[in-house]
Amino acid sequence: MNPYAMPTPVAPRTAPPRTAYLITSGDLRESANVAAWPLQVELERLVTEQVREAGWDVVRGFEPDTAAGHGFISNQRIGLEVFRDLPIDAPLIVAIANWQYSHHVLAGLRSHTGPILTVANFEPAWPGLVGLLGLNGSLTKAGIRYSSLWTVDGTDAWFGNNLRRWLETGEITHDESHVRDLPELPGTAETELGRALADQLLTEKAIIGVFDEGCMGMYNAIFDDELLNQLGIYKERLSQSELWAQMQTVSDEEADAIGRWLTDAGMAFRLGSDPTTELTEDQLRWQYKMYIAALRISDDFGLDAVGIQYQQGLKNICPASDLPEGLLNNVQRPPVTSRDGSRVLYEGKPLPHFNEVDEGVAVDALVTNRVWTAMDLDPATTLHDVRWGEEYDGRYVWVYEISGSVPASHLIGGYAGAEGWRQGHVFFPAGGATINGVSRPGEIVWSRVYIADGVLHVDIGRGSVVELPEEETRRRKEATNPEWPIAHVVLHGVTRDQFMGRHKANHAQMVYAPDGETADKALEAKAALFERLGVRVHLCGDVAL
Repeated sequence: MNPYAMPTPVAPRTAPPRTAYLITSGDLRESANVAAWPLQVELERLVTEQVREAGWDVVRGFEPDTAAGHGFISNQRIGLEVFRDLPIDAPLIVAIANWQYSHHVLAGLRSHTGPILTVANFEPAWPGLVGLLGLNGSLTKAGIRYSSLWTVDGTDAWFGNNLRRWLETGEITHDESHVRDLPELPGTAETELGRALADQLLTEKAIIGVFDEGCMGMYNAIFDDELLNQLGIYKERLSQSELWAQMQTVSDEEADAIGRWLTDAGMAFRLGSDPTTELTEDQLRWQYKMYIAALRISDDFGLDAVGIQYQQGLKNICPASDLPEGLLNNVQRPPVTSRDGSRVLYEGKPLPHFNEVDEGVAVDALVTNRVWTAMDLDPATTLHDVRWGEEYDGRYVWVYEISGSVPASHLIGGYAGAEGWRQGHVFFPAGGATINGVSRPGEIVWSRVYIADGVLHVDIGRGSVVELPEEETRRRKEATNPEWPIAHVVLHGVTRDQFMGRHKANHAQMVYAPDGETADKALEAKAALFERLGVRVHLCGDVAL
């Protein structure tokens, strides 16, 4: 007789025939889960109706938490418990109407043997489709097979037909005819430049500073050292507690000088007196201190790029990092001296910042900065959430939107066209200003570095930021987050569904060029650099080499 207390194995459950199970991954911030819950209920209704019309049944994998006020899986432990009770071979639908933390469900999805479908509402008010793309990128990195769908209202034939196909076959294949692998490059000056810059990076190497890893549940945004080191890029692992500690050492006088510089440059701030809902001078002062502290720490470690996580820890103790982040990414920005006052830090150039410590953005921003600088172009980059989109005047125009960290040179009017709005209290309880504005029209190169099959890939393409009428811009901003900067983006030769079916992240990287011809040349140099580093390069849409 065994003397030990043996665990009782959980008896495996068998999925009933023609039955799909539905779960959802949610935010770690309960305020966001509660606010988004009505949209999640509507998405689940749309999905359930379509499944039942196809002759199948739907079982929700767990009951909503009435005390919490929502039915999202809101942490990893809840996710483990939900998956413990699911039939391991059941067709599984992960419905997303909110930003979600992928690690809440990743453990269960790794061991699930049935077909997996991720579904999002294509809706502007809450970032469901952003959460979908983040989860899809995480599943791709993890090597988990999945299919994906999205819908505006559940009635479009494309959604219904593909949902039926998944129910019957367990798989959906999206159109990727817009993608081609990088061909043999010509011996142009741009190709030679890209390869020379790659050789320099491999020889001299670079350091990216990471203020705490794993932000916002983005498993897809964590790049292993073994992958980065092959590119000549190494991590300096930093703690946000040290950033907070260094902020305490910055004097009010130094911080206020940053504010005066921005005001003199024409930037305005929407100020109020209630810090719980309005932007205050005190919040701005702490953001200026963060900007100064981040530059000094970066100088201490000789960083070539830096990323601040902010969520979750810093959001509870200090205002948002977005204003400092946008300043770091701009060539023209308030000067900050070294600790001994002997020199200006990173003078005359940006310190590339990768928001939310997204290391795919870190690699991209570092490479872009070197190519654009070598070509004497403005190297200011930014990531955007792929937030939403609609047709306008015969073109599909995306809403690219990020939480306030856009560099001023990307905006109409620069600093004079920027306004600092208070960050929304649902996500940012300590407030802080954005760099709000409308991105200027112009030619861009967009890209994303990601992990698939254990290696690094980059999707890269061309696009245009277009100018829309003021009333349409206002409508799109108010439908999403009016306090955040917006870019009206048209992707060249890529449809909405092609992009959604292919993109492996919630973020897209964007950089301007003065005209289309220059953008094509810079893209070629960037592609050549990536290829030389061993990154697998994929051209998306209409790309002229």
